[in-house]
Amino acid sequence: MTTITLGPSGTYSHRAAQAVADDDITFTESVTAIVEAVADGEADRGVVPVENSIEGSVTESLDAFSTYDIAVVREIITPIRHALLAQHDSFDLVASHAQALAQCRGWLDEHYPGIDVEAVTSTARGVERARDDPSVAAIGHPANAANGTELDVLAEDIQDRSSNATRFVVVAPADERSDAGSKTSFIVYPNADYPGLLLELLEPFADRDINLTRVESRPSGERLGDYVFHIDIAAGLYEDRTQAALEDIEAIAENGWVRRLGSYDSETVIN
Repeated sequence: MTTITLGPSGTYSHRAAQAVADDDITFTESVTAIVEAVADGEADRGVVPVENSIEGSVTESLDAFSTYDIAVVREIITPIRHALLAQHDSFDLVASHAQALAQCRGWLDEHYPGIDVEAVTSTARGVERARDDPSVAAIGHPANAANGTELDVLAEDIQDRSSNATRFVVVAPADERSDAGSKTSFIVYPNADYPGLLLELLEPFADRDINLTRVESRPSGERLGDYVFHIDIAAGLYEDRTQAALEDIEAIAENGWVRRLGSYDSETVIN
């Protein structure tokens, strides 16, 4: 089974993907490319980040789910442990993914005030920069400075909050969508705008005692002020109450569409 995720090797996405497949993992540097590869049948599974406990949602993932017809079949929660990695303790620049830099902003301001930072496509790409250039430090998992590399771990657990965790989902071809699971994700495009619309979209779940674990709007791209809603609930599609709620939602969105990404279970992976 071919699994595709954000690369190069050593990213947090790669570590999450290892919970799905021990080998046959391929890499790209675009979340959209991951989802597209699965939708087009070029990969069996894709592992993409969707939300971080500090920095919030990964909007590229949400937009890709709106564009491509795929299924969400699994959720992986990974605690994030950031370390400062460099060839020595004298450096001029810290390079890492924008989210990692943001998650360590307070620590950097305290310990390296005024240090230059540079956002790169992944934490692993920042590690590569640090290996090639002694004037560059990286932020990444401490294992990236394992034996045989040029890097030392200058500091561990530098994330501003110890609760820092990232939520990844495993995407599969649309025909593998499941009704079984403790959580469900779907997307609603009402193609409408009027007072009380959002309340109407939420009431079918409240009326049936279904907990909404996430509600987020993203621009539809059709016109200014027009939105697509990404909704996660703590219930499976197999449940009668979920089906009844979605029937109400589909009636509200009769001029638009509702995409059921599927039901799945969640697990926490520590690595």
